[in-house]
Amino acid sequence: MRKTWWKIIGVALVFYTLIAGLLMDAPRLAILNETIRAMHFHVPMWFGMVIMLTAAVIFSIRYLRTGNQKFDTYAIELVNTSILFGILGLATGMIWANYTWGAPWSGDPKQNASAIGMLIYFAYILLRNSITDPQQKAKIGAVYNIFAYATLIPLLFILPRLTDSLHPGNGGNPGFNAYELDGRLRMVFYPAVIGWTLLGVWLTELRIRLSFIKSKIDEED
Repeated sequence: MRKTWWKIIGVALVFYTLIAGLLMDAPRLAILNETIRAMHFHVPMWFGMVIMLTAAVIFSIRYLRTGNQKFDTYAIELVNTSILFGILGLATGMIWANYTWGAPWSGDPKQNASAIGMLIYFAYILLRNSITDPQQKAKIGAVYNIFAYATLIPLLFILPRLTDSLHPGNGGNPGFNAYELDGRLRMVFYPAVIGWTLLGVWLTELRIRLSFIKSKIDEED
């Protein structure tokens, strides 16, 4: 029970997000109206992605310092789950944009930056898969992961703020915290961030365990 309590909380919060996010009363905001409910899925997935990518960078640094293979496994599996969350974040964002901006993809700076960020991490996976030597794969992958993260953060959080953007909090537009994230939204949004993140960590844990099992089988063969 001590090892599973956080998984139970994560699942419970995700179910709460699904039910409350779709059925609870939401503020009637100009343009957004009912589409504001997408915030409970789109934004928390990106939050979870960034949190897991941060953890992946920490493990990549620890691998470079110690050479311990398990840290590289932690890093790559965190990135794999983060990419899944990133794809889901892009998909939910496009659905939201279609109803509020009139098109799923409008070339908004943050949309473009998000897509570029995902391509950078797709390249990370391709780079690792192109290297056969395990140690070389881990070292090159760790270095690339650090630079990928250092590129992603400005792409998502700095550059869009320097130009006009439709996203709240960018290009002079006020953010949700300033005028839209009222009590009804907070009751769902914050639990959603925790729930989706915990679900991502659980998925990563399962992938790590599977990776270790495969490695053990390969060693026995």
